[in-house]
Amino acid sequence: MTATEQTEAARPRGTRLPRRARRNQLLGAAQEVFVAQGYHAAAMDDIAERAGVSKPVLYQHFPGKLDLYLALLDQHCESLLQAVRTALASTSDNKLRVAATMDAYFAYVQDEGGAFRLVFESDLTNEPAVRERVDRVSLQCAEAISEVIAEDTGLSKDESMLLAVGLGGVSQVVARYWLSSGSTIPRDQAVQLLTSLAWRGIAGFPLHGIDQHGTDPHGADPQGPPKGADQN
Repeated sequence: MTATEQTEAARPRGTRLPRRARRNQLLGAAQEVFVAQGYHAAAMDDIAERAGVSKPVLYQHFPGKLDLYLALLDQHCESLLQAVRTALASTSDNKLRVAATMDAYFAYVQDEGGAFRLVFESDLTNEPAVRERVDRVSLQCAEAISEVIAEDTGLSKDESMLLAVGLGGVSQVVARYWLSSGSTIPRDQAVQLLTSLAWRGIAGFPLHGIDQHGTDPHGADPQGPPKGADQN
């Protein structure tokens, strides 16, 4: 459920909601306010008004503004991580897997709720609890990517992680640029361009199992792309 859907689901002030529904409603309202105003300019009064509740109701669920912000951050960091994991598991064709992972980042920043701003463009990164969460999700996404790289190439854990951090970093930076610049390039075309760039690099690492003479014990073409993927 998006932030807008969460807040639109709100009932008039004073109407009781189940605790989980109320919490989701408050998180949706808070996301809209934080994305629009930033953490420092946002006020709990603004969030309560947006949600259509009294401040005491808001404080029953979240003791303070930072608690509310961190709850949102946890929610959207988890969403990004799950999107990356889903993309990696969506196919065994490595080029398509790179494209799916790139597209996961583009879809994440394109979401109308603007949640990516809380993760990648927060005005509260000097707060240790925020910095820890942002760093952790970046690391977890890279670890998920590196596991696939290590499995397919036989590169060491450190080598695979370095490549994975690069792929994840390029994906989110380019996706954010694509959105903020108002690019006329459609998302699928932007993903294809970035995938072509990344694939020409990552495809240079041979599949794990090809010996020093270039022979695949399973009979596959050692010069061919991983798992049958097209290198164009």
